[in-house]
Amino acid sequence: MRLAIIVPTLDEEDTLRRHLPAALAVADEVIVADGGSADRTVAVARELGARLIAGPPGRGGQLNRGAAAAHSEVLLFLHADTTLPERGAERIREAVAAGAPGGAFLLRFDVDRPMQRLGSRLINWRTRWLRVPLGDQAQFVTRETFDRLGGFRDWPLLEDLDFALRLRRLPGFTLIAEPVTTGARRFIEQGAVRTVATNWLIWLLFLCGVSPHRLARLYRQIR
Repeated sequence: MRLAIIVPTLDEEDTLRRHLPAALAVADEVIVADGGSADRTVAVARELGARLIAGPPGRGGQLNRGAAAAHSEVLLFLHADTTLPERGAERIREAVAAGAPGGAFLLRFDVDRPMQRLGSRLINWRTRWLRVPLGDQAQFVTRETFDRLGGFRDWPLLEDLDFALRLRRLPGFTLIAEPVTTGARRFIEQGAVRTVATNWLIWLLFLCGVSPHRLARLYRQIR
């Protein structure tokens, strides 16, 4: 079955140079969904051989545009600073062949320090307990399931949490134990404990009914 990797970007020139070749090596098609980058992100994506879909910023809308442009049976939504494990694409195909409507991976950071190891443990504990993997954990889904769920919400944040909450309800939802590797920049800049605490506060407020648009304003104030 064909696999499309969709990468949302906004000023990710350097990150694309480092990570996009790995995606191109394992997917049948790679689509970069740009949200108005001011650097050379668009040029780099084209130079490396990805298809480019441009539009306004907002990760949910960018991911939906990328999915609409894809022709593959399986869609993988991959952050620009995230890389799959060695057999990640094969694991996705195996899960779908076994009946999974979608799923995601566990996670580790690209910096191996005590606080980053703690952060990844907390994230993976949350993922196993709640079965809610977020966008930096390489969410994947079949085309049929994506269309049935109506894609991502066009929100300023938490579109990945909302999508995971809807996806996990489906029989066969799969968590792949081999971790993706994602950038630790935000954890380093803000601290692992503060970053995790901020995220959990935002999620709790969302689950209590606070609008994602209101939460986006709060997130900018406290991060």
